[in-house]
Amino acid sequence: MVFTSCIPFPSYLIALLCLCCSPSLVSSQQPYIGRNTTRCTNFASPPAVPSSSSDFGYSCNGLNRTCHTYLIYRSYPPYNTISTISKLLSVDPSQLSEINSVPLNGTIETNRMLIVPVTCSCSGKYYQANTSYVVQHGDTYYLIVNGTYQGLASCRALKYQNPIETVLIYSGTNFTIPLRCACPSKNQTNKGIRYLLTYVVAENDIVSRISVRFGVDTGRTLVANSLTELNDVIFPFSTLLVPLQKPPSVSQTMSPPPSPSQQPISGPPPSTSPSTNRSRTKWVYAVVGFIAGNAFLLVIGSIVLYMFVHYHRKVKPEISKGVPEDISKNLERRDGPGGRENLGERSEVLRLNLSGIAQSIKVYSYEELEQATDNFSSVCCIKGSVYRGIIDGSHVAIKEMSGDAMKEINILNKISHMNLIRLVGICFNDGHWYFVFEYAMNGPLSDWIYRSGEKMGDKILCWNRRIQIALDVAVGLNYIHSFTTPPLIHKNITSSNILLDENFRAKITNFGTARSIKGDKGEFTMTLHIMGTQGYLAPEYLENGLVSTKLDVYAFGVLLAEMITGKDVKELLGDCKTYLSDVVSDKIEPDDEEGMGNKSRDLIDPSLGGNYPDHHIIVMIKLIRQCLRRDPGGRPAMDEVVQILSKVSSCPSIWQSSSSFSF
Repeated sequence: MVFTSCIPFPSYLIALLCLCCSPSLVSSQQPYIGRNTTRCTNFASPPAVPSSSSDFGYSCNGLNRTCHTYLIYRSYPPYNTISTISKLLSVDPSQLSEINSVPLNGTIETNRMLIVPVTCSCSGKYYQANTSYVVQHGDTYYLIVNGTYQGLASCRALKYQNPIETVLIYSGTNFTIPLRCACPSKNQTNKGIRYLLTYVVAENDIVSRISVRFGVDTGRTLVANSLTELNDVIFPFSTLLVPLQKPPSVSQTMSPPPSPSQQPISGPPPSTSPSTNRSRTKWVYAVVGFIAGNAFLLVIGSIVLYMFVHYHRKVKPEISKGVPEDISKNLERRDGPGGRENLGERSEVLRLNLSGIAQSIKVYSYEELEQATDNFSSVCCIKGSVYRGIIDGSHVAIKEMSGDAMKEINILNKISHMNLIRLVGICFNDGHWYFVFEYAMNGPLSDWIYRSGEKMGDKILCWNRRIQIALDVAVGLNYIHSFTTPPLIHKNITSSNILLDENFRAKITNFGTARSIKGDKGEFTMTLHIMGTQGYLAPEYLENGLVSTKLDVYAFGVLLAEMITGKDVKELLGDCKTYLSDVVSDKIEPDDEEGMGNKSRDLIDPSLGGNYPDHHIIVMIKLIRQCLRRDPGGRPAMDEVVQILSKVSSCPSIWQSSSSFSF
């Protein structure tokens, strides 16, 4: 065949194929556990030990039955000091401190990789390094294995090591935790390998990058874990053995891993990028497989391959046909491989995400939520699917969520600010999500600025409180726009999504439609999926799908207008207007400060009884006009809005002369 004769076969590839069939090499490998650490259901109590399973640990096939080796553990609160980590993993604190160059009494930054020296020994058929753990309230097998121990154990091994008669586990139970470790085989020892480092895989890790980090040949790492270049996919919360000739150093865990192109290699140096090499190697292996077959299979395979490539080349342009290029890319990112996962794969992703979230957010049982809300009684119902409850002596708001809540959980898990509602905990029961929030005693802002029939006595929000609430919202938006990476856009700022605590301080809630923008602050992206509340949507978003932080600025301008008029946006818009910016332009001429002052009195909420400074009104009207500009580039950034409202709130005399006000 002309096709096959054009492909050269380097001698080192043939040698590698031969080595893969070598009994001595095969016996030195340990099977990669894959996603088995996340499988914590549907096993016997205690589970039987299958002879070929890697769930229970690495096989005792090493040259020695006991060895000194190392694990990788990532610090996070409360396990972010030498004392807490050494106790959790049963290691000598002074040794842990020395090897990682961390003070004995210091706090370790979150997510730092720590080298943990352990003694690994055979226990029956499997290697393990034992430690002990006292079960805490709310713990499950899954949370212990993938949360506290980050995948250094498996649920099956934990269940087998600690046989109990009950399905649930209870606080105070003392568990023996079999940490995953291994000793080098005779074959590996002969090649100079002295340690098999147990590395916990993180998100976006790949075998080559891990190998480069520790100065190891990628091929040796693949072989040590029974992986191949054709099958080298690894998953978070699983363990990968890294064969080392000398102990790991703190420089390997502190510095970013070098590019895969810098990794040590055996055989001829590559002339192309790693991704190209991998692709080329896969083709070579494919050709070898075809040659091992017969000509008929080769012809059939070639036809199938041609149809596959031809189909994808044909279909992809049809998907993007008529759609701008950047929008098409957004759609591909949104509806890519993750959007086509089957139910089982999504369940695995859900479990993986939960384990990371459980490190900083409390996971409640459904029974705890029932107890907190008197079985979700109508007496505890705040509105719709939101209930008031008491957990651990504190008032909380419990909300049943609809749809996929993981996106909102991930966002709330990464942000923390006094003007953003705090997610206290979560619960997943019978296909439904429940969020446990801090309780905002005075409810949504909308209840206070639209209830004209109830605006009497202390039911009225005075002017100073309205200014403070506006400032709180601006500060919260400025935080997500300027102090999160990448910048975050709320996309649904409304009066009903602003909650007031017992001191009438504002907290932004409902991040279900929020999204991040990968790029510089203020950069625009595009979408075809328009979501939000009518009247609050900016013109560029509603008409062209443009997305930026200026969406929130526009919505904030609408919110300000509602707060000073006491009317909701529908009432302000009337029957004929689409955008509030048009209404404001019609009612108030720009730069007409005298007219602005006179006309503004007709706009201000009459329930205030005229108890507000006139110069404040002029400033607020100007600020509303700027926020509602049709051109998003002309709107102020939220940090500018914060500065203006701060001056209005704290130094009202500054605004006595309105000529000092400018954007």
